[in-house]
Parts: sequence; C-alpha cells; structure tokens
Amino acid sequence: MIAIFAALSAALAIAAGAFGAHGASSPQAAEWLRTGGMYQLVHAVAALVLMQAQRGPAIVMLIGAVIFAGTLYLMALGAPRWLGAITPIGGSLLIVAWLWAAWGYYRA
Repeated sequence: MIAIFAALSAALAIAAGAFGAHGASSPQAAEWLRTGGMYQLVHAVAALVLMQAQRGPAIVMLIGAVIFAGTLYLMALGAPRWLGAITPIGGSLLIVAWLWAAWGYYRA
C-alpha cells in the first residue's frame, strides 16, 4: 500500500510541476507548484526506497510531503494564504522522517 501511495504521490508531483510551468495564473502560483512538486517527487521516491527497510519513516515521509506540497498546491489554485501556516507542519514531518530513518539505520 505504501508503494501505491508513493507512486500516486509522484504522479501528482509531476502534474503539479507541469501545471506550474504551463498553466499557473501568476509567478507566485508557479513557484508554489514548482516547490511543492519538487519536494513531493523527491520524497515519493525516497519513500519507495525507504519502505524496503523502514516502513514507519516512509509513511511519515509521505504524509509530510502531502501536507507540505498540498498546502502549496491549494494556495496556487486560489485557496487562502493562511494555509501557508500549515506548510511547515509538513516540512517538520519530513525532517522527523529523515531523522527517524537515520536512527533506524544507525541502530541496524
């Protein structure tokens, strides 16, 4: 199930990046889509690799990427800018996932 979610997350990241490059309504929206897409794609691939050894960090990584990128996507599509206050929660989860993974590899 993690692999399916990661693959769908990567597909969404590519779509967001393409929309940002070709259909965004403003330079700010394009930047949000580009940033969200990059973070979501990198972490989808990392989660696919990580899930082989450490499922917990992979799940947290995907959740963090969806929150981080999702809030940027929503703002790019016209949602209220206060959603930007939620974006760091996703970023914090990404940091936690990487630290958790590092700890797991250290202990192994």
